[in-house]
Amino acid sequence: MKTIKLVIEKHTDGYIAYPIGLKGVVVGEGNTYEEALVDVKSAVQFHIETFGKDAWAD
Repeated sequence: MKTIKLVIEKHTDGYIAYPIGLKGVVVGEGNTYEEALVDVKSAVQFHIETFGKDAWAD
């Protein structure tokens, strides 16, 4: 199992989260830190299930 580093940024209108180390655009968002974290984890899981080995950056 690979480790994925997540970046969560606070903005004036909520939180944005994205992973480092995946190809393509994978983003999560939420009104709270926790909502953004849950959203990006779900998006990462879907991305990896969909693209398999091709999801990972070289």
